[in-house]
Amino acid sequence: MANADKTDKRKTRAARRAAEEAAARARAEQAAKERKQQTIIGAIVVVVVIALIAIAGIALYRSHAASTAQANMTVDEAYAKLQDVKDKPSTADEKGGVLVSKDGVGEKIADAPTVAVYMDFMCSGCGNFERTAGETLTKLVEAGQINLELHPMSFGDQWSTDEYSTRAANMLLALTEQDKDASHILGFIQNMYAEDFQPAENSGKKTSDDQMKEQAVKAGVSQKVADASVTGKYTDWLDAINTYLPKRTDLLNVSGQLKGQMTTPTVTINGNFWDMNQLTTADLTVDAGLVQALGLEDSQVGQAGQLPSIGADGKPVSLT
Repeated sequence: MANADKTDKRKTRAARRAAEEAAARARAEQAAKERKQQTIIGAIVVVVVIALIAIAGIALYRSHAASTAQANMTVDEAYAKLQDVKDKPSTADEKGGVLVSKDGVGEKIADAPTVAVYMDFMCSGCGNFERTAGETLTKLVEAGQINLELHPMSFGDQWSTDEYSTRAANMLLALTEQDKDASHILGFIQNMYAEDFQPAENSGKKTSDDQMKEQAVKAGVSQKVADASVTGKYTDWLDAINTYLPKRTDLLNVSGQLKGQMTTPTVTINGNFWDMNQLTTADLTVDAGLVQALGLEDSQVGQAGQLPSIGADGKPVSLT
């Protein structure tokens, strides 16, 4: 009986060892299997990462190549590219200007000087210009004393997170096609540049299409027209404008630290660059300086029939 007990114990120990060895082999096989799976997953991740890097590299290269190509364009090449854009605003001339006068969009007042303003709705300097000189410009337009030429640009998207410049410029262009009332167009611009509305550069502030439409309606634009003005139709045209205008030598600063560069706002009078650096030397505000440059007295602003002395062809009067 004792021998039988010993035999059973040996069998039990052997069975236990066999079971432990089997479990160990199973664990080893499972670990090996998991290592293999991890190796495969790791390899896949590496391939995906490499692919993404390659794609990103191509995107960066294309972007860089496009920027380089634009930078290397001549003004004539940039102008030709602008003319090739499929969708152009019907109210803009071949150089991107939208004419506004007391008689409406696209209607030029004979014998009156033409003031052109190159602007970006995101540009803080443009906002300051409008808030200082906008009312004077509006009075001059509504009295038939000047023609105003608007040149919207959209490079200011670089300072926003919602393509504000492009959307706002598209809206302005669309409005000029559907609402010919100068006071509505100028009122919209004034509202867009209002200090409590214009987003600050790099602020991250987002502005909805509905908020911009409200600015148009407040200016007298119908809700139907405001709704229809939300479009991206002229984005390619604006991109071409952003390339073309800075290459025009007649728009480059003629003095100051930014001499030789185009900045916004840029103002021309009868096609002649108006050097706003003279304002500092003459100790004048923008609106007062503009009136003098046109050859008017402050008391004459808004007086219908009182045309500026420089006429439709003269150069701006020097402030210094």
